Amino acid sequence: MTDQPTTVSVVGPGDGETIVLGTTRLRVLEDGSNTGHRLGIAESVLAPHTSGPPQHRHAQHDEGFYVISGTVRFTVGDTDHDATAGTLVMVPPGAPHTFANVTDEPAVMLSTFTPDLYVQYFRDLADMIAGGRTLTPQDNIQVMRRYATEPATSGWAP
Repeated sequence: MTDQPTTVSVVGPGDGETIVLGTTRLRVLEDGSNTGHRLGIAESVLAPHTSGPPQHRHAQHDEGFYVISGTVRFTVGDTDHDATAGTLVMVPPGAPHTFANVTDEPAVMLSTFTPDLYVQYFRDLADMIAGGRTLTPQDNIQVMRRYATEPATSGWAP
């Protein structure tokens, strides 16, 4: 046995921390506090015609996306993948990627972050918005850099 906590975390349908970033609503289901910071999980609801973040690469964490409903377009480098419900997309460190909902219907996906490093990124963006700031791509990139994430193309540099 280890000295790890043995408490089971249960997050019900109305529970979790809600973060609204423009037309995307995230519900943090696990921020890493119950997993020794090995895993973070968030449910994301992307409104129709929601653009995603600038294409980027993570240096220190894997990111997984499981599409629950709708269609999410993942762009990996120059290649688009339209992921429908039931599709899992796993992004290892270093892989350039972004996502968007280009359809007329909402899309819902479950995202995992291993380790949980990136959950705080969403909180930081929400704090900036709550402070009255309108986020620009450059703001987004500055916050990404706090969490070992860089733009995937030189065109995104601030």
